[in-house]
Amino acid sequence: MITEPSGPKTSATASFAAVNEAIGHHRWTICALVFAATTINYLDRNVLGLLKPVLSAAGVFGTDKANQELNYSTVVICFQIAYALGMLAAGKIIDKVGTKSGYAWSLIGWSIAAIGHAFGHHTWSFGFWRAALGVTEAGNFPAANKTIAEWFPKKERAFATGLYNSGANVGAIVAPLIVPGIAKAWGWEWAFILTGVVGLLWLAFWYSLYASPAAKLQSGKLSQAEYDFIHSDADEQEAERTDIGKAKVSWFKLLTFRQTWAFFVGKFMTDPIWWFFLFWLPSFLNGENARKVKEFMAAFPTDVNTLKVQEFTAAHPEYVGNLADIPGVNFPGVISWPLAVAIVYCVSTVGSIFGGWLPKKFINGGMDANKARKLSMFIFALFPLTVLLASRLGAINTWFAVATIAIACAAHQAWSANIFTTVSDMFPKKAVASVTGIGGMAGAVGGILIARAAGLLLKHYTALGKVEVGYGILFVVCGLAYLTAWVLMHFLVPKFRKIVI
Repeated sequence: MITEPSGPKTSATASFAAVNEAIGHHRWTICALVFAATTINYLDRNVLGLLKPVLSAAGVFGTDKANQELNYSTVVICFQIAYALGMLAAGKIIDKVGTKSGYAWSLIGWSIAAIGHAFGHHTWSFGFWRAALGVTEAGNFPAANKTIAEWFPKKERAFATGLYNSGANVGAIVAPLIVPGIAKAWGWEWAFILTGVVGLLWLAFWYSLYASPAAKLQSGKLSQAEYDFIHSDADEQEAERTDIGKAKVSWFKLLTFRQTWAFFVGKFMTDPIWWFFLFWLPSFLNGENARKVKEFMAAFPTDVNTLKVQEFTAAHPEYVGNLADIPGVNFPGVISWPLAVAIVYCVSTVGSIFGGWLPKKFINGGMDANKARKLSMFIFALFPLTVLLASRLGAINTWFAVATIAIACAAHQAWSANIFTTVSDMFPKKAVASVTGIGGMAGAVGGILIARAAGLLLKHYTALGKVEVGYGILFVVCGLAYLTAWVLMHFLVPKFRKIVI
């Protein structure tokens, strides 16, 4: 059995490099494949939120401005209902057919669904394609989590999960940098088509590079040393041996364990926050720009920017876009919201990787794995509290609001890297995808609730001309969710220990 080199450690990075030099690093190639799939997953998922202003102007969500918010939330909910049901099914299917086939078919499905959006031109046709995307994208995280459980020992799983999970941020970074440009140059339909095609290219790499550790060892592409390191958790190997020959575990059996409910509650409470930022952040920032333009024009009716807007809108009465986008107009305090969205997800990438690194640092320092996971999650649950100040700070400067949201999103990704890892900490590998699917379904149900709440709140306050109040209420929910989830998880499962099914 291979273990980490003994002796003093100068740094976590030196230890990491030493292990890879001694035993090989093929498992990181597998992690890179999962990272790429997750990046594509979120690239396809983010297109809708980024094009919301364009689609609203095109009449996809109707013509009434207040009802557009509610209709948009309906489209989001179509995705989330399908995602919830897909999560429940995907985990079970992937545990049954295996990681390689399950992941591939999932990605084929969501790529086709992403392309299909180009053929939807009203709320319900968009809802159909959004549902198709949801049910197929649901396979990503059960397959990814199962892959990491198969290819990494406990001490590296949170770090590997943090790395692949950062693909969600990279997809969210790339999307605002390319999607608005594609839509402007060729029309919004091509934004969906071109991003959907990217996923089909991934399949060539997946089919040529992926196999189980045992198959890779047999083919000579994985060293015996690295294979032994992957299987170096004595308690896990004992649990796996105990489970050999036993039947696959049913959902009903899994629901009898407190560990399943702890993961269920954690995802139900915190996944909706990520959904909210994913689908409403561009709209929030675009709305902040519009509010600042309106306030400036009221305060300075003879300013050159105000006069240019008045001249432009008189000549183009059909114009429904952001006034700050009118050529030659430069309002103080108005920001580039696509750049702001990209920055938020850049910061989130750091959070995802740090979220996986911190518990590894604690474990390498001698801390019990359970305590390291719990302490890390508690730390990450504190940072989203900054978003409580988003609306108030945004009134001063929109970039201040962007900063608080960036911190909250980074904390979510750090939290996510660890909550996913709790599944492989507590369950045998044969049940990892199924439990991940159950938790993912819970998160999607929470996402449905927050989407409808957001739609109703924002419709109400948009009609009153105070949409920022609606966002302020939603930010309170976002800020408190993680501490609440941590307390409930701790109550249900004081220690993340492996169970025998």
